[in-house]
Amino acid sequence: MEDWKTKFNYDPLTPLIYSKNDAILYFTKRDLLEKEVKSIENLWSLQPAIEIISKQQEEGYWRYPAWKTKLSEPENYNLLETYRQLGFLVEKYGFNRGHEAIKKAAEYIFSCQSDEGDIRGFYGTQYSPNYTAAVTELLIKSGYENDQRIENILKWLLSMRQDDGGWAIAMRTNDAKYLDIVSSPIKFEPNRKKSFSHMVTGIVIRAFAAHSKYKNNESVKAAAELLTSRFFKSDKYPDRRGVEYWTKVSFPFWWTDIVSSLDSLSNLSFSITHPQIKLALETLRDKQSENGMWDLKLLKGKDKNLSLWINLAICRIVKRLYA
Repeated sequence: MEDWKTKFNYDPLTPLIYSKNDAILYFTKRDLLEKEVKSIENLWSLQPAIEIISKQQEEGYWRYPAWKTKLSEPENYNLLETYRQLGFLVEKYGFNRGHEAIKKAAEYIFSCQSDEGDIRGFYGTQYSPNYTAAVTELLIKSGYENDQRIENILKWLLSMRQDDGGWAIAMRTNDAKYLDIVSSPIKFEPNRKKSFSHMVTGIVIRAFAAHSKYKNNESVKAAAELLTSRFFKSDKYPDRRGVEYWTKVSFPFWWTDIVSSLDSLSNLSFSITHPQIKLALETLRDKQSENGMWDLKLLKGKDKNLSLWINLAICRIVKRLYA
């Protein structure tokens, strides 16, 4: 095993070690320094996590902040907000199905599962492979990997690939206008002859990369290879098309960017010798500042520690790649 810490221009651990965020310190010690830590359940009692749980509805969902203005909309904005809050709990505080809040959220999400297998409602009546996969990633990480409903989702995702092996949003492959069809009783099937979208494919791969069995699936690895071919290139579809989106990052991961992509690829056993992996790491290395942090565009929410979470994510990636 090579010393992954020597692969940076500057020491990335110092800002993490001196962080005053208890969750970041916990994951730094556990994942990077490989020190013994207390039970993950200790993070569940942190005040930010408690505040998130306190806003969960009895039915298991979280209300979208402007939910009253969205009641007549075809999209299920409460489902979207549930995905967002579940991401905070799972990725930042290590919540799993041992906590009642996760069980309730999971059952709410599964209540939105169609007979075909996907989670329906993010795009109204239309398919959403990206959001379906994104919320599935969180459910897998929180302990639902062996649930038959997860199996149904992953099989559905594999069945929805384009002819080239990647994924795209069906309505985009039909050149349909979103507002015209989001409430249509007719589901738009993908035009399989059209190109994959790297924005969508990068998100879908995250679900498979989190699954102990499916991360070895050859079709998934082929799709991941397609993703690497698009590093720092424009997407084929209008959504987040520009090259600049590769270096606009968030945590928990939301869209496809270079950090979220490398995270999945490192979990899919891609090698440091892969030319596109090398290119991505060199790009990140050039964007590191003397303080150990990264000159990337942060898609900020309310978390003042977002830059540290990105730092932690990059360190995890490099440690995996050099394992």
